[in-house]
Amino acid sequence: MIRVSAEQTETEMGAFILPRRYLGCLPVNRRALVIGLLLALAPQPVLAQDMALSQVLIDGEDWQLVAEGLAFTDAACSDAAGNFYFSDLPRGTIHRVGLDGKDTAFIENGPKISGLKFGPDGRLYACTQGPKKQIVTFALPSKEMAVLAGDVQPNDLVVTHKGDVYFTETGKHQVSLIDHNGKLRAVDVGITAPNGLTLSPDQGTLAVSDYGGTNVWTFRIEADGGLSAKEPYMTMRAPLDKAALAAGDGMTTDAAGRYYVTSAAGVQIFDPTGRLCGVLAKPQNKGLVSVAFAGPNLEYLYVCCSDKIYRRKTKAKGILFSKRPVPANQKR
Repeated sequence: MIRVSAEQTETEMGAFILPRRYLGCLPVNRRALVIGLLLALAPQPVLAQDMALSQVLIDGEDWQLVAEGLAFTDAACSDAAGNFYFSDLPRGTIHRVGLDGKDTAFIENGPKISGLKFGPDGRLYACTQGPKKQIVTFALPSKEMAVLAGDVQPNDLVVTHKGDVYFTETGKHQVSLIDHNGKLRAVDVGITAPNGLTLSPDQGTLAVSDYGGTNVWTFRIEADGGLSAKEPYMTMRAPLDKAALAAGDGMTTDAAGRYYVTSAAGVQIFDPTGRLCGVLAKPQNKGLVSVAFAGPNLEYLYVCCSDKIYRRKTKAKGILFSKRPVPANQKR
């Protein structure tokens, strides 16, 4: 706020500085007019900025069908080159969509997978629903599978650049961690139905969607991987007939720090402060369960929508959590 005081020898209004004696010699009505004009012309400090969908969407671009004829799609993720991966869960197949947009089977006759992410070691990490519930990894290019953790009930996961694996155990109302030393422990209990999860661009914050409510919860990630400062940071829109159930599912983040959450209403986009930017309508009237940036320059937003895969080009760019975050003062 800009204040004009009678005790000031100079009056500061943004970039304008006027001697008090100049204002004092003006009639009262003219003085108010000059002050009002200078206030209007002065550059205003930006305390907070709403991020509109116009910063994400491209005019004329809509959802494009990428793959169909699938049973149930899930586990959207990207590799460092921008190739997109997803699971056809009931069939135990991991698919790969190249930069040319063509879909091919990448791993067949595998486990039923509900979550996929690449780690800093180049391995593909996965949550399996069958034949056993496990966290597994696939070494590449051999595609050899190894079990990272058994006796778990994983739904979705995210892997940090340090190699820490956070995953949701929805039935346990729990968020769990396998740290880079292989130690497994619970790091939060209490969210009604923790489901999708993602990181902030600096990897200092973990965000977790609640499939059984309307909140996306955030946590500060401590040096030892533990979580603190739990907060219902974002409020998702819910259908009118189920006002308390937004069905928040898969999540991702873009380089500007916006959070994307699949839900019953569509893809809900929140700015870094937790304010809703808007909701992208579903490409078809079926369940929307997973989302990721992939493609050239990570500019395409991909979604798993029941039996089909769609994408749309955006102004935003995704980020790879397998890479060390770039400090804000080093970004160009």
